[in-house]
Amino acid sequence: MDTLSSAEFAPTSTYLNTSSCGLLPRRTVEAVKKLAESGADGRPDGAGDFDTVEASRASFARLVGVHEDRVAVGGSVAVHVALIAASLPAGAEVVFPEGDFSSVITPFTVRGDLKVRYAPLAGIADAVGPGTALVGLSAVQSFDGRVADLAAVRAAATAHGARVLVDASQSAGWLPLDAGAYDYTVTGAFKYLLCPRGTSFLTVTAEAQESLPPAHAGWVAAQGSAGSFYGPVERFAESARRYDEPPSFLAYHGAEQSLALLEEIGVDAIHAHNTALAARFREGLSELGHTPVPGDSGIVAVPGLGDRQPELARAGVLVTGRGGTLRVSFHLYNRDADVDRALEALAP
Repeated sequence: MDTLSSAEFAPTSTYLNTSSCGLLPRRTVEAVKKLAESGADGRPDGAGDFDTVEASRASFARLVGVHEDRVAVGGSVAVHVALIAASLPAGAEVVFPEGDFSSVITPFTVRGDLKVRYAPLAGIADAVGPGTALVGLSAVQSFDGRVADLAAVRAAATAHGARVLVDASQSAGWLPLDAGAYDYTVTGAFKYLLCPRGTSFLTVTAEAQESLPPAHAGWVAAQGSAGSFYGPVERFAESARRYDEPPSFLAYHGAEQSLALLEEIGVDAIHAHNTALAARFREGLSELGHTPVPGDSGIVAVPGLGDRQPELARAGVLVTGRGGTLRVSFHLYNRDADVDRALEALAP
């Protein structure tokens, strides 16, 4: 991992803010530049290549353990979620953890005709009942890095006939995930997947696809899309490609490279790396008299230290401060020295 990372990344700061946005690998930057220059020069390849979209789809599928036929591509988690929200009948009950990310919740609440309930993350499985149509949650909480008990949620949903929507934006790329175990997963790829903004993925099981209409379908969603430029699409793709959004080619030309890098390293190796750095940081925080949110996540939150974020930024340590809480997130380009630098900046 060290050799690959040193060749691909050279941050000019102590960057501990992947939960906000991941760093782009050098190979990704070069791919985006190449396409942009082709477009500026008027070359035939300047419009973008669907092969890069298909390569990204396949790579993401391997990273999350599903067949590529179950993956749709897009540009925004909120758009994927809105598609799912629009498919529910009026009056359906949806359950969320308290304080989950707004893009997971808002597409349901704006409808105004759904029954929305909230429960503490630790009790979300117990909140699923016989009247629940869907439970939606992030695999890892954006605010404080807590890891959800997805197995318990899946078991509760199965017992009551509910579907499960998992947002993997804060987990895909470092936390092993079997996306096929859930009816839907959505992933913003610009964080731990290190892709350019404008890259996102939706996974849909074959069973869930039966009740999910392709409400925003365009010609890219057609079976044999080259013949579907004009008039209504008469036959949609039989795979999850029927839910594709028109891709941002600059983003996907880069995404192909970023996802390939993650495959080369492996999610299990990245998980071990990230969680070891987080454990080192938690131990150091305790020695300084601070109490981080407990757990073994690769994201560390420290209540009461959110106002230290500007001070850390001036010291060249980039983190996030929200709601009075400091959030520090580790990824494959971080090292022990980054942990120690952050602790030094937080020392009295």
